[in-house]
Amino acid sequence: MKTMKAVRKPEAAPGLVVEDVPVPEPGPHDVLVQVEATSICGTDLHIWHWDDWSQNRVRPPLTLGHEFAGTVVEVGSLVEQVKIGDYVSAESHVTCGHCFQCRTGQAHMCPETQILGVDRDGAFAEYVVIPETVVWQNNRTKLPSEIATLQEPFGNAVFATLSHDLAGQTVAVMGCGPIGLFSIGIARASGAGAVFAIDPVEFRLGLAWAMGATKTFAPKKGDNTVDWLLEANEGFGIDIILEMSGHPTAIADSFSAVRNGGRITLFGIPSTPVEIDVAEKMIFKNLTVFALNGRRIWDTWYKTRWMLESGVVDLRPLITREMTFDQLDDALELLDTGQACKIVLKPNPSADLPPQTEAVARDSNIKGQVVHP
Repeated sequence: MKTMKAVRKPEAAPGLVVEDVPVPEPGPHDVLVQVEATSICGTDLHIWHWDDWSQNRVRPPLTLGHEFAGTVVEVGSLVEQVKIGDYVSAESHVTCGHCFQCRTGQAHMCPETQILGVDRDGAFAEYVVIPETVVWQNNRTKLPSEIATLQEPFGNAVFATLSHDLAGQTVAVMGCGPIGLFSIGIARASGAGAVFAIDPVEFRLGLAWAMGATKTFAPKKGDNTVDWLLEANEGFGIDIILEMSGHPTAIADSFSAVRNGGRITLFGIPSTPVEIDVAEKMIFKNLTVFALNGRRIWDTWYKTRWMLESGVVDLRPLITREMTFDQLDDALELLDTGQACKIVLKPNPSADLPPQTEAVARDSNIKGQVVHP
């Protein structure tokens, strides 16, 4: 039996382990991908901590990871479009294809969604099995694996940010985690007149500058973020606010700082219910408010690919470290203490790419092909 290294949640308790597990076998409609790069998401930190959300959602044992890039080494017997040697990433949301949302172009809202690394085994491993339906083809000459793996989270920011006409508008980004930082780059690339970045962590604001922020603010206890935003914007309310933190104070400040007739995207996830004065802060201000999650399948991916391949948004400043599975604990600590933005894990950083000339049929009577790992 072939085995591989994988980052696992072995039981319902805090922590993660790196252990040897069998290399998964693809079903008829699946492909097996040799992972070249995978990146850590905030969701993975939640599962590592084993917080309330994780306890209610995740069913160990489980291999984590949903952001990745790699090379196809085996295809199932009924796979039609994907070939051995293809350089791919994946839409992490495996949807049913049959519900109302899936049949009306809203698959990102599918109530039967299974997420890689959350509801089914994911890509923090040397190999991962994914359905052909979620495969996304990459261009190796334009997107190295450490950038290609970021397409999945970057797409969230593309979806949230491009829900607005940004050209010439003032934009405030509340919360400069990875999605907020991505949004700053997208807003500047889309012609925003000014982008104000707000986050209490100075490290993140340094990255906001690197992504093109016009002005930054690190609120301390007693500071008034709304006053700062109005002063930074010459006394006027902000045209568009992207709330990326989910913090109740930041949400309240967003509704106070946006101008009458302005627009807000709520993308950060609050940990508890948040109270909003609907009459004063929404209706009487004639606001347009979007509450968004995920990204459009596959519309957002095409926009994402263009932005990254064309170079109008450069994500390299946001990759704090490239590490290996053996450095997993260090990587998680860096992220948990706010000393990193995106950390890319490479299962086999010195390994050659999978051979493409040794593909053989697992069975001469079926279409499936394999490069044995």
